[in-house]
Amino acid sequence: MTLQLRVYVPPHPLIKHWLGVARDVATPSVLFKSAMTELGRWLTYEAVRDWLPTEEATVQTPLAPCPVTLVNPQVPIAVVPILRAGLALLDGAQTLLPLSSTYHLGLVRDETTLEPSCYLNKLPERFAPETQVLVLEPMLATGGSIMAAMAELQKRGVDLDLTRIISVVAAPVALQRLSAAHPELVIYTATIDEGLNNHGYIVPGLGDAGDRAFGT
Repeated sequence: MTLQLRVYVPPHPLIKHWLGVARDVATPSVLFKSAMTELGRWLTYEAVRDWLPTEEATVQTPLAPCPVTLVNPQVPIAVVPILRAGLALLDGAQTLLPLSSTYHLGLVRDETTLEPSCYLNKLPERFAPETQVLVLEPMLATGGSIMAAMAELQKRGVDLDLTRIISVVAAPVALQRLSAAHPELVIYTATIDEGLNNHGYIVPGLGDAGDRAFGT
């Protein structure tokens, strides 16, 4: 069977609302960061609804024993925010995945070549087998940074079949690159925009997510 990249744009009204807030150039930094936190929360909720490992158990209610389904704490979950902008989604994701481990990966794009370089890598030398990985990258523009992130994860033994990407705005060129190289991936994004301008920014997009989130 031929694999094909799966991209989900959840129709949740709160995702649409907070995306609208984030897009508005008049939104102040503090509110923009709140919007990104909420997008991180709701996109993560959508991404993990059929993905979290569960186990069956029995608990004692005040009245009787009762069968229940619980999240299995033995299956490792890693959250990888791509710095800087990925940090804006982290708080929202962590509220839903409090038992996850967080590994930071810092990538910066050369504005001339549009290619990324790594300035911080806190990934482990080797991920535990069967680790499920959630990558937080708000803007999938040229695809350079996310492709570099996938390469780093694969070097450390991550199974991309167990990897999901959370994005706020995605451009077709980035999705095409990911589809060609890693068709086994699953992406959850608030929207897919028209394309890129001459500087490699997504249009209409929401500007520089890192600068807007941190007021720089």
